[in-house]
Parts: sequence; structure tokens; C-alpha cells
Amino acid sequence: MEAQEDVPDQQDRERQEPPAVRSRARTPLIITAAAALGIVGGLAAGYTVQADRPPTPLPALAQENLAYPAKSLPGGKEPEPLSAKDDHRVRTDGDLRKLLVPKPAGAPDADASGLKDGWKDIASYALEFESPDYMFGDLADADFRRMAAVAWEPSAHREVYVRLVQYHPGPVHGAAEHAEGQQGYMDGSEDGAGNAGDALKGSGNGRYWLYPVKNTAGYLPQYRARALFHRGDVMVDIDIFDTKRISERDIRVLAERQLERM
Repeated sequence: MEAQEDVPDQQDRERQEPPAVRSRARTPLIITAAAALGIVGGLAAGYTVQADRPPTPLPALAQENLAYPAKSLPGGKEPEPLSAKDDHRVRTDGDLRKLLVPKPAGAPDADASGLKDGWKDIASYALEFESPDYMFGDLADADFRRMAAVAWEPSAHREVYVRLVQYHPGPVHGAAEHAEGQQGYMDGSEDGAGNAGDALKGSGNGRYWLYPVKNTAGYLPQYRARALFHRGDVMVDIDIFDTKRISERDIRVLAERQLERM
């Protein structure tokens, strides 16, 4: 009987010769693993080199000579808060009308448009100026807060007006700008006093003026005196009107009394 040739069947060939695609699939995995090991090794080497180097000092601060206490003050030894005498915000955040100079006993109220219960709104105050529309916008832009005022007639033809114009705190120093703006036109402007005025002692920024007499046909002569200064967020504007000459002392003393109350 003739021997049959031993021919492997299909399943035996698949077991003996694995498909070539498997070997190509393993090559990227080996390369990827090697790359990962290289990255880890590089990081470890870099960290070791950096750790062995001496520390590099940081550049100096732009602000020199900064000093801080070594530790907080013990309880009960903290500095006392400012008194109302020294803290202007404490004085002006309350009822602003209480800072106004009181009118003389028995003196009748003067006719002050818009003044109600010691307060005057921004629109009524703007009407006191030559250009009310412009002044209203200027006051609003400066962050006008409120205004307290008092007005009286100490004699038949004399009228006195004291105004405290307060502004909100912020980047615009409304009180200072208002006072300085009014002071700026007192000397050179046609509507001003026509003179540099005199410094209000103790104010640091205040001045007072006597206007030249104003004569109009058919009317009594008109005299005027004015004082302007600011304290913190409050601008002070004082006027005296009369048909007789106003003394320098009258406006100065009134301004000093108001300054003391601020």
C-alpha cells in the first residue's frame, strides 16, 4: 500500500505560521514604551540637577524700607479710634444741618428759594448761578450728595446765607474742586469781587472777599461779601448782602465761626 503524503491541514498551518500583521502591530508599542521611559528619565535627571544647584535670590522689592511689626499688639493696647473732633467723616456723616452756624435768636428767616427744613436740593442750588444748566451738570458730575443751608435777616436790609455742600467720597474731590473753582473767578471775572480777597486764618484753603458797591438806577446800592472754603467732603459758601457797607470783620468772623464747627 502506497504511503500517503503527510499534508498538514489548514488548521495546522495557521498554528505553525502566525499571521505577519501581529509582528508589525507590536513594533509601535515597543517604541512608545521606550519613549515614555526616556521622558521619565529626563525629568528625573533634570530635577536632580536643579536640586543640586544653589538657590537664586529674588530681586529686591521696588518699594524700599518696608517695615512691619513682629507681631500684633496685644488685646486692649490697640490705638484708640479717631475722635469726632479729628475724624471729619464722623462729623459730616450725621445730620449735616447740625454743623451750620445757628442764626441769631429772634432773626427772621431770609427768603431762600428751595430751602426747606434746612435742606436744599441740587436743582435749587444750581439756580443761584448765572448758568444753572451748566452748574447742575457740574455738581452732578462731581458726585453731589446733599446740601444743608440756613438764611436769616439780621436787620431790615441785610441777608445772610450759609451753605454746606457735601459730596460723595471718591476719585473726584468734589468739595475741593467746587471751592477752588469758585475762588478762581473771584478776582478776574466780571461777576467776581474784582480782588484777591484775604486768607481765612486756620482754614488752609479758605478766603473771604468784599465786593465793590453795585449801583443801579432806581434801586438802593447793593453791597456783598463772600467766603469760600472746604473741609473734607464739604464745601462752605457764605454770602452777606446789604444796602449799607459791610465791614471786613462781619464776613471774617462769620466764616471763622462756621470753620470752628467743621
